[in-house]
Amino acid sequence: MFILQLALIIIAAKLAGSLSVKFGQPSVLGEIIVGILLGPSVFGLISASDTLSAFSTIGVILLMFIAGLETDLDEFKRSGKSSTFVGFGGIIVPLFLGYFTGLMMDLTNLQSWFLGIVLSATSVSISVQALKEMNQLKTSEGTTILGAAVIDDVVVMIVLAFLMSFAGGGDVALTTLVLKKVLFFTAAIWAAWKVVPWFMKRFTHLPISESVISAALIICFLYAYAAEYTGVATIIGAYIAGIAIGLTKFKHEVFEKVETISYSIFVPIFFAYIGISAEFTGIIDNLVPIILLSILAIFTKFVGSGAGAKLAGFGWNSSMGIGSAMVSRGEVALIVASMGLGSNLIPQELFATIIVVVIVTTIVTPPMMKCFFNSNMQTQKKAS
Repeated sequence: MFILQLALIIIAAKLAGSLSVKFGQPSVLGEIIVGILLGPSVFGLISASDTLSAFSTIGVILLMFIAGLETDLDEFKRSGKSSTFVGFGGIIVPLFLGYFTGLMMDLTNLQSWFLGIVLSATSVSISVQALKEMNQLKTSEGTTILGAAVIDDVVVMIVLAFLMSFAGGGDVALTTLVLKKVLFFTAAIWAAWKVVPWFMKRFTHLPISESVISAALIICFLYAYAAEYTGVATIIGAYIAGIAIGLTKFKHEVFEKVETISYSIFVPIFFAYIGISAEFTGIIDNLVPIILLSILAIFTKFVGSGAGAKLAGFGWNSSMGIGSAMVSRGEVALIVASMGLGSNLIPQELFATIIVVVIVTTIVTPPMMKCFFNSNMQTQKKAS
């Protein structure tokens, strides 16, 4: 049965992605929507399962690994200032507006802060695919978005740990958590410089088939695991692994083969699984808060990150494109929300509402990006 589900997901995702492109939208939008249609929320042909979830996780890890391979490290260094502005702008505005909204919803002080933290989270896995299709991933805007995502993930998790320590739901001291993150980035950078080139060179000399791609995937998955273990998102670890291998002579061979593996099966499953796992139970009863929180989620990231980009020196169209790319909350917000539910920081009803809001932000991100980045490219053509 699972094999049949794989075949159905892949053919549906590819056809829906093609249809989405014909309508002038990124293919990822069609893949997510067809997942919703296939899932329990509509036709019920496919249900979420642990096996599908595992395939989906591999898909997002490989997607961010490819993004790392394509990253220009010199451009990444130059985007430090703009990434910081965009990252913190996309945290501060949702955090405080989310907090005040929580108070107006009669949530407690801690619950209101937690709502702000959930709205501050971001996941650029959806944006990465849209950027790739628009050939914007290697631009200064694309690099800024990726850098801002790293900053966002680290800062949001630290703020979350700080809040949970007040709520009595944190088993790990804040100092320990920060040290673990510092240790991860220190070790990851050192390994990228010393260990990765050595390992790739040694492993690829083994008398086995596809030794290069095997070595690259070992590094990718180890980085992703280490990131998750130290409280950093797996996608950040995979992204850094991609950058590390991108500095070696194996970059192009790894890119070609990983891209083939990823986009033939794992990445389409990841995007479709977002829709398949969507839960719309009780959506009518909570329609008003869902609409209001969805508007708030889109507005705060768009304005906060967009204003940060503008302050960093980007033009209006680029700033709005960057702001729209940070709108998707994705799996990062779901992880944060689940931690809050487990620590009794949010009630079950609000958790269910947040899940729908995350799906909404995920769906609206690709068309928003398409609109603003297309305008930006047309402006650049006119200027030239």
